[in-house]
Amino acid sequence: MFELMGKTAIVTGASSGIGRATARLFAAKGARVVAAARRQAELDALVAEITEAGGSAVASAGDVREEAFARRLVELAVDSFGGLDIAFNNAGIVGEMKPAAQISSDGWRETLDTNLTAAFLGAKHQAPAIAARGGGAIVFTSSFVGHTVGFPGMAAYAASKAGLVGLMQVFAAEYGPQGVRVNAILPGGTDTPMATFKTAEERAIIEQLHALKRIARPEEIAASVLYLASDAASFVTGAALLADGGVSVTRT
Repeated sequence: MFELMGKTAIVTGASSGIGRATARLFAAKGARVVAAARRQAELDALVAEITEAGGSAVASAGDVREEAFARRLVELAVDSFGGLDIAFNNAGIVGEMKPAAQISSDGWRETLDTNLTAAFLGAKHQAPAIAARGGGAIVFTSSFVGHTVGFPGMAAYAASKAGLVGLMQVFAAEYGPQGVRVNAILPGGTDTPMATFKTAEERAIIEQLHALKRIARPEEIAASVLYLASDAASFVTGAALLADGGVSVTRT
């Protein structure tokens, strides 16, 4: 039930972290992957790795904030592999980390544009293409921040990630009749280049916030994304799935 044979999947933010781990896992499970990010060299390395392992992938570098790029990714999936079945809208940034009253207007817009508006633009073009194939799945990367926890200094990030949950719910309601399932994954602390901790001491503090007393490997989050994208989640839509190591329920 966790196989993706014959499926085509777009993965944004695929050059590192959760996106890269998910692209590799999707390919290992049989999906043909359209990998997207800003850095062409990293994308080329990912495609080479997937190809060498016997998988199939193409890549396109661009800015997810641009609607033309969202459209181009869907066209690439159709032209390269005949259609689109799965989309993982994962690209994002932490943005300005300051008290809310000190966040600049430009910083606010950059975070919302990258994390929320870009996901909307992606899904806007992905959902009709997936529906045309008879159904499939869209997954957004949200966060426990802004959903179950309000971390000081992360107002723009929290707002963008909370907004993704609302966006996901509407897409799920609108496209459910066409067989398109839309869900969000809400990771906890994860060992990626975007992680906010800079020292071993900061990492230890973040680890202790989680019930499991550690942070996730990107591959662990990718496994949860695979579940939402696969037929194992055939009756799951409109869900905000916490894969957060218990950070949302821990007070010790």
